[in-house]
Amino acid sequence: MSPSDLASFTSPGPELLRFGPFSLRWYGLLIAFAVTIGLNLSSHLARHRGLKNETISDLLPTLVLASIIGARAYYVVFEWRNYNSAWMEVFAVWNGGIAIHGALIGGVLAIILFCRLQNQPFWDILDVLVPSLALGQSIGRWGNFFNSEAFGLPTNLPWKLFIPYSSRPLAFTNEHFFHPTFLYESLWDLCIFLVLLFMFRLGISGRLWLPAGALSCTYLVTYSLGRFWIEKLRIDPLCLGGIPPFCEGGLRIAQLMSLALIALSTLGLWWLYGRRRSLPGPRHVDAK
Repeated sequence: MSPSDLASFTSPGPELLRFGPFSLRWYGLLIAFAVTIGLNLSSHLARHRGLKNETISDLLPTLVLASIIGARAYYVVFEWRNYNSAWMEVFAVWNGGIAIHGALIGGVLAIILFCRLQNQPFWDILDVLVPSLALGQSIGRWGNFFNSEAFGLPTNLPWKLFIPYSSRPLAFTNEHFFHPTFLYESLWDLCIFLVLLFMFRLGISGRLWLPAGALSCTYLVTYSLGRFWIEKLRIDPLCLGGIPPFCEGGLRIAQLMSLALIALSTLGLWWLYGRRRSLPGPRHVDAK
């Protein structure tokens, strides 16, 4: 083993503890931790936006369920070739295989429904959720580390990640070290969280004009910029057509989604700051 090999790191495995046929997995533990932290943070931010204390806690169960369903469904749709002969695996979320863009779609639909039924301001709620989302993504990406998934191309950089033979794609069985793309995204998400929190503090202090929707659009622009770059390093992207693992001849879904979100959220920021107009949002539905 060369000195450079000693600088690498690797996953200790997906399980933290095992009790007979049952196990406590790192992925699930990290998601639960991220949700708990996010609930407390968003509830704190909500009070500064004039929202009721219970608003976020009332929304949370539906939001989490819709996000998990959306994240898993999105992943399964584009990886159906791996599930069409083992459909029970579709429900094995603890084994990994979720997509953030699917979680965003499911989560936004849940928030729209909640706001329409509860007569709540959509953009204000979304604005107090996105800092928690960025922090939660930073935490949750370490689930990819423990599962030895979502890694990048082979590399010999000092911070290279060793991937066990069983987790490598067939095209890379002779490679040992890969880009830790989970780490890149985790650090990027942490930076986004700090920026959003700083903007929020400037907003409530009156030092920054922060209209409803500005934080949400800022999150979408910054996250999508980072994701677009990181996705180029991934060797297991979700593809529309193409030949795995490089998506040769196809389109990388995450990059397409990132470009679309950058365009839409940039338009949103221009609408807010350039035209000084409010973003459109869902309207209240009369419960009667």
